[in-house]
Amino acid sequence: MPDGTSKRIDGRAISDEITKGISKQVQILKEAKITPGLAAILVGENPASKIYVKNKRKACQDTGIYFEEYNLPLDTTQGRLYSLIDKLNSKNDINGIIVQLPLPKHLDEKRITSRVACDKDVDGFCPKNAGLMLQGSYRLLPCTPAGIMELLRHENIKTEGKFSTVIGRSNIVGKPMAILLLHADSTVTICHRKTKNLKEICLKSDIIVCAAGKAGLITGDMVKKGAIVIDVGMNRDSNGKIVGDVLFDEVSKKASHITPVPGGVGPMTVAMLLKNVITATFLQNPHVPLKFNRY
Repeated sequence: MPDGTSKRIDGRAISDEITKGISKQVQILKEAKITPGLAAILVGENPASKIYVKNKRKACQDTGIYFEEYNLPLDTTQGRLYSLIDKLNSKNDINGIIVQLPLPKHLDEKRITSRVACDKDVDGFCPKNAGLMLQGSYRLLPCTPAGIMELLRHENIKTEGKFSTVIGRSNIVGKPMAILLLHADSTVTICHRKTKNLKEICLKSDIIVCAAGKAGLITGDMVKKGAIVIDVGMNRDSNGKIVGDVLFDEVSKKASHITPVPGGVGPMTVAMLLKNVITATFLQNPHVPLKFNRY
Protein backbone atom coordinates (compact mmCIF):
# COMPACT_ATOMS: atom_id res chain seq x y z
CA MET A 1 0.00 0.00 0.00
CA PRO A 2 1.18 3.57 -0.61
CA ASP A 3 2.78 5.17 2.44
CA GLY A 4 0.26 6.66 4.86
CA THR A 5 -2.74 4.71 3.57
CA SER A 6 -4.43 1.50 4.64
CA LYS A 7 -6.50 -1.12 2.87
CA ARG A 8 -10.17 -0.73 3.67
CA ILE A 9 -11.58 -4.22 4.21
CA ASP A 10 -14.90 -4.38 2.37
CA GLY A 11 -17.11 -6.60 4.50
CA ARG A 12 -20.07 -6.16 2.15
CA ALA A 13 -18.17 -7.53 -0.85
CA ILE A 14 -16.77 -10.47 1.11
CA SER A 15 -20.16 -11.29 2.61
CA ASP A 16 -21.67 -11.24 -0.89
CA GLU A 17 -19.20 -13.94 -1.93
CA ILE A 18 -20.13 -16.04 1.08
CA THR A 19 -23.88 -15.68 0.56
CA LYS A 20 -23.52 -16.80 -3.07
CA GLY A 21 -22.03 -20.03 -1.76
CA ILE A 22 -24.79 -20.32 0.80
CA SER A 23 -27.42 -19.98 -1.92
CA LYS A 24 -25.84 -22.95 -3.71
CA GLN A 25 -25.91 -25.00 -0.52
CA VAL A 26 -29.57 -24.12 -0.02
CA GLN A 27 -30.28 -25.51 -3.48
CA ILE A 28 -28.45 -28.73 -2.62
CA LEU A 29 -30.66 -29.10 0.44
CA LYS A 30 -33.83 -28.32 -1.49
CA GLU A 31 -32.93 -31.00 -4.02
CA ALA A 32 -32.93 -33.36 -1.02
CA LYS A 33 -36.43 -32.06 -0.13
CA ILE A 34 -35.11 -29.98 2.78
CA THR A 35 -35.62 -26.22 3.07
CA PRO A 36 -33.41 -24.62 5.75
CA GLY A 37 -35.48 -22.59 8.20
CA LEU A 38 -34.64 -19.81 10.65
CA ALA A 39 -36.88 -18.41 13.40
CA ALA A 40 -36.23 -15.02 15.00
CA ILE A 41 -37.77 -13.92 18.29
CA LEU A 42 -38.03 -10.21 19.07
CA VAL A 43 -39.31 -8.95 22.41
CA GLY A 44 -40.40 -5.31 22.64
CA GLU A 45 -39.92 -2.43 20.23
CA ASN A 46 -36.19 -1.76 20.34
CA PRO A 47 -35.56 0.16 17.06
CA ALA A 48 -32.05 -1.22 16.51
CA SER A 49 -33.23 -4.78 17.16
CA LYS A 50 -36.06 -4.37 14.67
CA ILE A 51 -33.56 -3.25 12.02
CA TYR A 52 -31.28 -6.21 12.76
CA VAL A 53 -34.16 -8.68 12.43
CA LYS A 54 -35.29 -7.00 9.21
CA ASN A 55 -31.78 -7.39 7.76
CA LYS A 56 -31.72 -11.06 8.74
CA ARG A 57 -35.12 -11.65 7.17
CA LYS A 58 -33.96 -10.08 3.89
CA ALA A 59 -30.75 -12.12 3.90
CA CYS A 60 -32.77 -15.30 4.31
CA GLN A 61 -35.11 -14.33 1.50
CA ASP A 62 -32.16 -13.56 -0.78
CA THR A 63 -30.60 -16.98 -0.22
CA GLY A 64 -33.76 -19.10 -0.18
CA ILE A 65 -33.82 -19.80 3.57
CA TYR A 66 -37.29 -20.05 5.10
CA PHE A 67 -37.84 -17.38 7.77
CA GLU A 68 -40.31 -17.02 10.64
CA GLU A 69 -40.53 -13.95 12.86
CA TYR A 70 -42.13 -13.80 16.30
CA ASN A 71 -42.76 -10.31 17.74
CA LEU A 72 -43.64 -10.42 21.43
CA PRO A 73 -44.76 -7.54 23.67
CA LEU A 74 -42.39 -5.83 26.09
CA ASP A 75 -44.09 -7.42 29.12
CA THR A 76 -43.57 -10.99 27.87
CA THR A 77 -42.81 -13.34 30.75
CA GLN A 78 -39.91 -15.74 31.04
CA GLY A 79 -42.37 -18.64 30.98
CA ARG A 80 -44.05 -17.49 27.77
CA LEU A 81 -40.67 -17.14 26.08
CA TYR A 82 -39.65 -20.60 27.25
CA SER A 83 -42.86 -22.04 25.76
CA LEU A 84 -42.19 -20.43 22.38
CA ILE A 85 -38.60 -21.61 22.30
CA ASP A 86 -39.66 -25.15 23.24
CA LYS A 87 -42.21 -25.11 20.42
CA LEU A 88 -39.57 -23.98 17.90
CA ASN A 89 -37.09 -26.56 19.21
CA SER A 90 -39.56 -29.27 18.21
CA LYS A 91 -40.44 -27.87 14.77
CA ASN A 92 -38.84 -29.88 11.98
CA ASP A 93 -39.01 -27.02 9.50
CA ILE A 94 -36.99 -24.73 11.78
CA ASN A 95 -33.28 -25.49 11.82
CA GLY A 96 -32.02 -22.36 13.54
CA ILE A 97 -33.39 -20.12 16.30
CA ILE A 98 -32.22 -16.65 17.33
CA VAL A 99 -33.43 -14.62 20.28
CA GLN A 100 -32.64 -11.02 19.37
CA LEU A 101 -30.62 -9.29 22.09
CA PRO A 102 -30.78 -7.25 24.20
CA LEU A 103 -33.87 -8.51 25.98
CA PRO A 104 -35.91 -6.40 28.41
CA LYS A 105 -34.27 -6.23 31.84
CA HIS A 106 -36.87 -8.42 33.55
CA LEU A 107 -35.84 -11.39 31.39
CA ASP A 108 -32.80 -13.60 32.08
CA GLU A 109 -30.80 -13.57 28.83
CA LYS A 110 -28.44 -16.37 29.84
CA ARG A 111 -31.22 -18.80 30.73
CA ILE A 112 -33.30 -17.88 27.70
CA THR A 113 -30.50 -18.27 25.15
CA SER A 114 -29.52 -21.55 26.83
CA ARG A 115 -33.09 -22.79 26.31
CA VAL A 116 -32.50 -22.98 22.54
CA ALA A 117 -31.62 -26.52 21.44
CA CYS A 118 -27.86 -26.70 20.91
CA ASP A 119 -28.18 -28.05 17.36
CA LYS A 120 -30.44 -25.06 16.51
CA ASP A 121 -28.31 -22.52 18.36
CA VAL A 122 -27.16 -20.49 15.33
CA ASP A 123 -25.94 -17.66 17.58
CA GLY A 124 -23.45 -20.04 19.19
CA PHE A 125 -24.47 -19.15 22.75
CA CYS A 126 -25.45 -22.48 24.33
CA PRO A 127 -22.99 -24.01 26.85
CA LYS A 128 -22.32 -27.07 24.68
CA ASN A 129 -21.37 -25.03 21.61
CA ALA A 130 -19.30 -22.66 23.75
CA GLY A 131 -17.47 -25.64 25.22
CA LEU A 132 -16.78 -27.13 21.79
CA MET A 133 -15.40 -23.77 20.66
CA LEU A 134 -13.11 -23.68 23.70
CA GLN A 135 -11.81 -27.13 22.75
CA GLY A 136 -11.30 -26.08 19.13
CA SER A 137 -14.02 -28.47 17.92
CA TYR A 138 -15.90 -25.91 15.86
CA ARG A 139 -19.57 -26.43 15.15
CA LEU A 140 -21.81 -23.39 15.57
CA LEU A 141 -19.73 -20.32 16.40
CA PRO A 142 -20.81 -16.84 17.54
CA CYS A 143 -21.41 -14.99 14.31
CA THR A 144 -19.37 -11.81 14.75
CA PRO A 145 -16.10 -13.48 15.84
CA ALA A 146 -16.52 -16.10 13.09
CA GLY A 147 -17.06 -13.28 10.58
CA ILE A 148 -13.90 -11.51 11.72
CA MET A 149 -11.85 -14.67 11.30
CA GLU A 150 -13.30 -14.99 7.80
CA LEU A 151 -12.29 -11.38 7.02
CA LEU A 152 -8.72 -12.09 8.14
CA ARG A 153 -8.60 -15.27 6.06
CA HIS A 154 -9.98 -13.53 2.98
CA GLU A 155 -7.34 -10.78 3.25
CA ASN A 156 -4.56 -13.36 3.75
CA ILE A 157 -3.71 -11.83 7.11
CA LYS A 158 -1.58 -14.24 9.09
CA THR A 159 -2.33 -14.64 12.78
CA GLU A 160 0.36 -17.17 13.70
CA GLY A 161 2.78 -15.69 16.19
CA LYS A 162 1.16 -12.25 16.02
CA PHE A 163 0.28 -10.21 19.08
CA SER A 164 -3.47 -9.62 19.10
CA THR A 165 -5.49 -7.41 21.43
CA VAL A 166 -9.23 -7.84 21.90
CA ILE A 167 -10.95 -4.89 23.56
CA GLY A 168 -14.18 -6.07 25.16
CA ARG A 169 -14.99 -9.21 27.13
CA SER A 170 -18.61 -9.97 26.25
CA ASN A 171 -19.80 -13.54 25.76
CA ILE A 172 -21.02 -12.55 22.29
CA VAL A 173 -17.85 -11.02 20.84
CA GLY A 174 -14.90 -10.42 23.15
CA LYS A 175 -14.38 -13.80 24.81
CA PRO A 176 -15.06 -15.98 21.73
CA MET A 177 -12.94 -13.65 19.59
CA ALA A 178 -10.00 -14.16 21.91
CA ILE A 179 -10.50 -17.94 21.85
CA LEU A 180 -10.61 -18.09 18.04
CA LEU A 181 -7.47 -15.99 17.73
CA LEU A 182 -5.77 -18.23 20.29
CA HIS A 183 -6.72 -21.31 18.25
CA ALA A 184 -5.23 -19.51 15.23
CA ASP A 185 -1.87 -19.40 17.05
CA SER A 186 -1.98 -15.73 17.98
CA THR A 187 -0.78 -14.45 21.35
CA VAL A 188 -3.85 -12.75 22.79
CA THR A 189 -4.45 -9.98 25.30
CA ILE A 190 -8.00 -9.18 26.44
CA CYS A 191 -8.70 -5.62 27.56
CA HIS A 192 -11.77 -4.12 29.23
CA ARG A 193 -12.94 -1.04 31.10
CA LYS A 194 -10.64 -1.71 34.06
CA THR A 195 -7.54 -2.37 31.98
CA LYS A 196 -4.66 -0.03 32.72
CA ASN A 197 -2.32 1.31 30.02
CA LEU A 198 -4.61 0.48 27.09
CA LYS A 199 -2.57 2.70 24.77
CA GLU A 200 0.65 0.92 25.69
CA ILE A 201 -0.92 -2.48 25.03
CA CYS A 202 -2.40 -1.40 21.68
CA LEU A 203 0.92 0.02 20.49
CA LYS A 204 2.49 -3.44 20.89
CA SER A 205 -0.31 -5.15 18.96
CA ASP A 206 -0.17 -6.50 15.41
CA ILE A 207 -3.95 -7.05 15.38
CA ILE A 208 -6.53 -5.00 17.31
CA VAL A 209 -10.18 -6.05 17.53
CA CYS A 210 -12.22 -3.37 19.28
CA ALA A 211 -15.67 -4.33 20.58
CA ALA A 212 -16.02 -1.92 23.48
CA GLY A 213 -19.09 0.00 22.34
CA LYS A 214 -17.44 3.36 22.94
CA ALA A 215 -17.19 5.79 20.03
CA GLY A 216 -13.70 7.09 19.30
CA LEU A 217 -11.97 4.86 21.85
CA ILE A 218 -9.08 3.97 19.55
CA THR A 219 -7.15 6.97 18.20
CA GLY A 220 -4.29 7.26 15.78
CA ASP A 221 -1.62 7.56 18.48
CA MET A 222 -2.68 4.19 19.95
CA VAL A 223 -1.88 2.15 16.84
CA LYS A 224 1.52 1.17 15.54
CA LYS A 225 2.33 1.47 11.85
CA GLY A 226 1.20 -1.57 9.86
CA ALA A 227 -1.26 -2.93 12.44
CA ILE A 228 -4.55 -4.57 11.43
CA VAL A 229 -7.54 -2.87 13.06
CA ILE A 230 -10.99 -4.51 13.20
CA ASP A 231 -13.77 -2.21 14.42
CA VAL A 232 -16.80 -4.00 15.86
CA GLY A 233 -18.32 -0.89 17.42
CA MET A 234 -21.72 0.40 16.36
CA ASN A 235 -22.47 3.75 17.98
CA ARG A 236 -24.28 6.97 17.09
CA ASP A 237 -22.50 10.30 17.39
CA SER A 238 -24.09 13.63 18.39
CA ASN A 239 -25.39 14.03 14.83
CA GLY A 240 -27.02 10.60 14.77
CA LYS A 241 -24.39 9.20 12.40
CA ILE A 242 -23.33 5.57 12.87
CA VAL A 243 -19.68 5.38 13.93
CA GLY A 244 -17.39 2.71 15.30
CA ASP A 245 -15.08 2.47 18.29
CA VAL A 246 -12.14 3.55 16.11
CA LEU A 247 -11.42 7.03 14.80
CA PHE A 248 -11.23 5.87 11.20
CA ASP A 249 -9.61 8.93 9.63
CA GLU A 250 -6.76 8.92 12.16
CA VAL A 251 -6.17 5.19 12.45
CA SER A 252 -6.35 4.52 8.71
CA LYS A 253 -3.14 6.55 8.31
CA LYS A 254 -1.29 4.06 10.51
CA ALA A 255 -2.98 0.68 9.94
CA SER A 256 -2.18 -1.63 7.04
CA HIS A 257 -5.78 -2.92 7.03
CA ILE A 258 -8.89 -1.50 8.68
CA THR A 259 -12.64 -2.19 8.66
CA PRO A 260 -15.07 0.70 8.17
CA VAL A 261 -18.27 1.28 10.13
CA PRO A 262 -20.72 0.61 8.62
CA GLY A 263 -19.76 -1.88 5.90
CA GLY A 264 -17.07 -3.85 7.67
CA VAL A 265 -17.89 -6.42 10.34
CA GLY A 266 -21.68 -5.98 10.27
CA PRO A 267 -22.38 -7.70 6.92
CA MET A 268 -20.08 -10.55 7.91
CA THR A 269 -22.11 -11.18 11.07
CA VAL A 270 -25.23 -11.73 8.97
CA ALA A 271 -23.34 -13.94 6.50
CA MET A 272 -22.05 -16.13 9.33
CA LEU A 273 -25.56 -16.42 10.73
CA LEU A 274 -26.73 -17.81 7.39
CA LYS A 275 -23.75 -20.13 7.31
CA ASN A 276 -24.67 -21.39 10.78
CA VAL A 277 -28.23 -22.08 9.59
CA ILE A 278 -26.82 -24.25 6.80
CA THR A 279 -24.44 -25.97 9.22
CA ALA A 280 -27.30 -26.60 11.68
CA THR A 281 -29.47 -28.01 8.88
CA PHE A 282 -26.68 -30.36 7.90
CA LEU A 283 -26.18 -31.47 11.52
CA GLN A 284 -29.90 -32.26 11.77
CA ASN A 285 -29.85 -34.12 8.43
CA PRO A 286 -26.56 -36.08 8.40
CA HIS A 287 -27.75 -38.23 5.50
CA VAL A 288 -27.39 -35.26 3.12
CA PRO A 289 -23.90 -35.21 1.53
CA LEU A 290 -23.37 -31.49 2.06
CA LYS A 291 -19.87 -30.06 2.31
CA PHE A 292 -19.22 -26.87 4.22
CA ASN A 293 -16.25 -25.02 5.66
CA ARG A 294 -15.66 -25.44 9.38
CA TYR A 295 -14.27 -21.93 9.65
